[in-house]
Amino acid sequence: MPSVKANGITIEYDLTGDPADPPVLLVMGLGAQLIAWDDDFVALLAERGYHVIRYDNRDVGLSTWFDEAGVPDVAAAMTGEAPAAYLLPDMADDAAGLLDALGIESAHVVGASMGGMIAQSIAIRHPEKARTLTSIMSTTGDRSVGMPHEEAMALLVGPVPTDLEGVIEAAKKGWTVTGSPGYPFDEERMRANISAAFNRAFHPEGTARQLVAILASPDRTPELRKLTMPTLVIHGDADTLVDPSGGRATADAIPGASLWMLEGVGHDLPVALHEELADRLASHFSS
Repeated sequence: MPSVKANGITIEYDLTGDPADPPVLLVMGLGAQLIAWDDDFVALLAERGYHVIRYDNRDVGLSTWFDEAGVPDVAAAMTGEAPAAYLLPDMADDAAGLLDALGIESAHVVGASMGGMIAQSIAIRHPEKARTLTSIMSTTGDRSVGMPHEEAMALLVGPVPTDLEGVIEAAKKGWTVTGSPGYPFDEERMRANISAAFNRAFHPEGTARQLVAILASPDRTPELRKLTMPTLVIHGDADTLVDPSGGRATADAIPGASLWMLEGVGHDLPVALHEELADRLASHFSS
């Protein structure tokens, strides 16, 4: 995959579809690499006439790591007592810089989880670059909404395994807490995805710094109220990692936003929904 220099760092990215088609920027979540956007789902968007851009956020995958900042104390960060190496607005500036480096003036911006927070920040800081905004299973930064349930919070602050089988077992356990109860668990697919990510770039220290960036970034609600681009908010009604109140608050904050609540969906995007999701996004983009 290619990379570019943008906003002072190296960003690894991937392009799918015809460059002449309208661009879609996909922004992934906490600790997740660009390959966490399912290839088949990306292909569905390309088939619907879009040029799809995936990229690794800073501190994950093959983009620049911030190891010189050290491993943060996440527990201390939760009380505001640990410094952040960077904030979500910095990550939004990375995305804007990537579009500039690719010669793309604006794109349909789609973010999932932390990626939704970054997508919101792109729309706030660089509104000219967001043709539309889609915020998936995310929240506003208001600590009274969208907070993890107790069992999901334990996953965020628990010990991180360092071997592949340990990471797979942790992911299986995590799915029982944050996965979609209305859809079957595909262990074979999960194993393949976790193995691909582990072998490409395993970097839990970066995930910890990204988590601190989330905790240290301010509430976006006042700025979300000023947005004018067409906005779609998507959230699972069984999400325990980002409570559905976060999605509702996002839709309430952004003028004219549409809210699509997914029944039986947790903090993931089940394969069975990919066709419907691609159709809904294409309709949103055309608005």
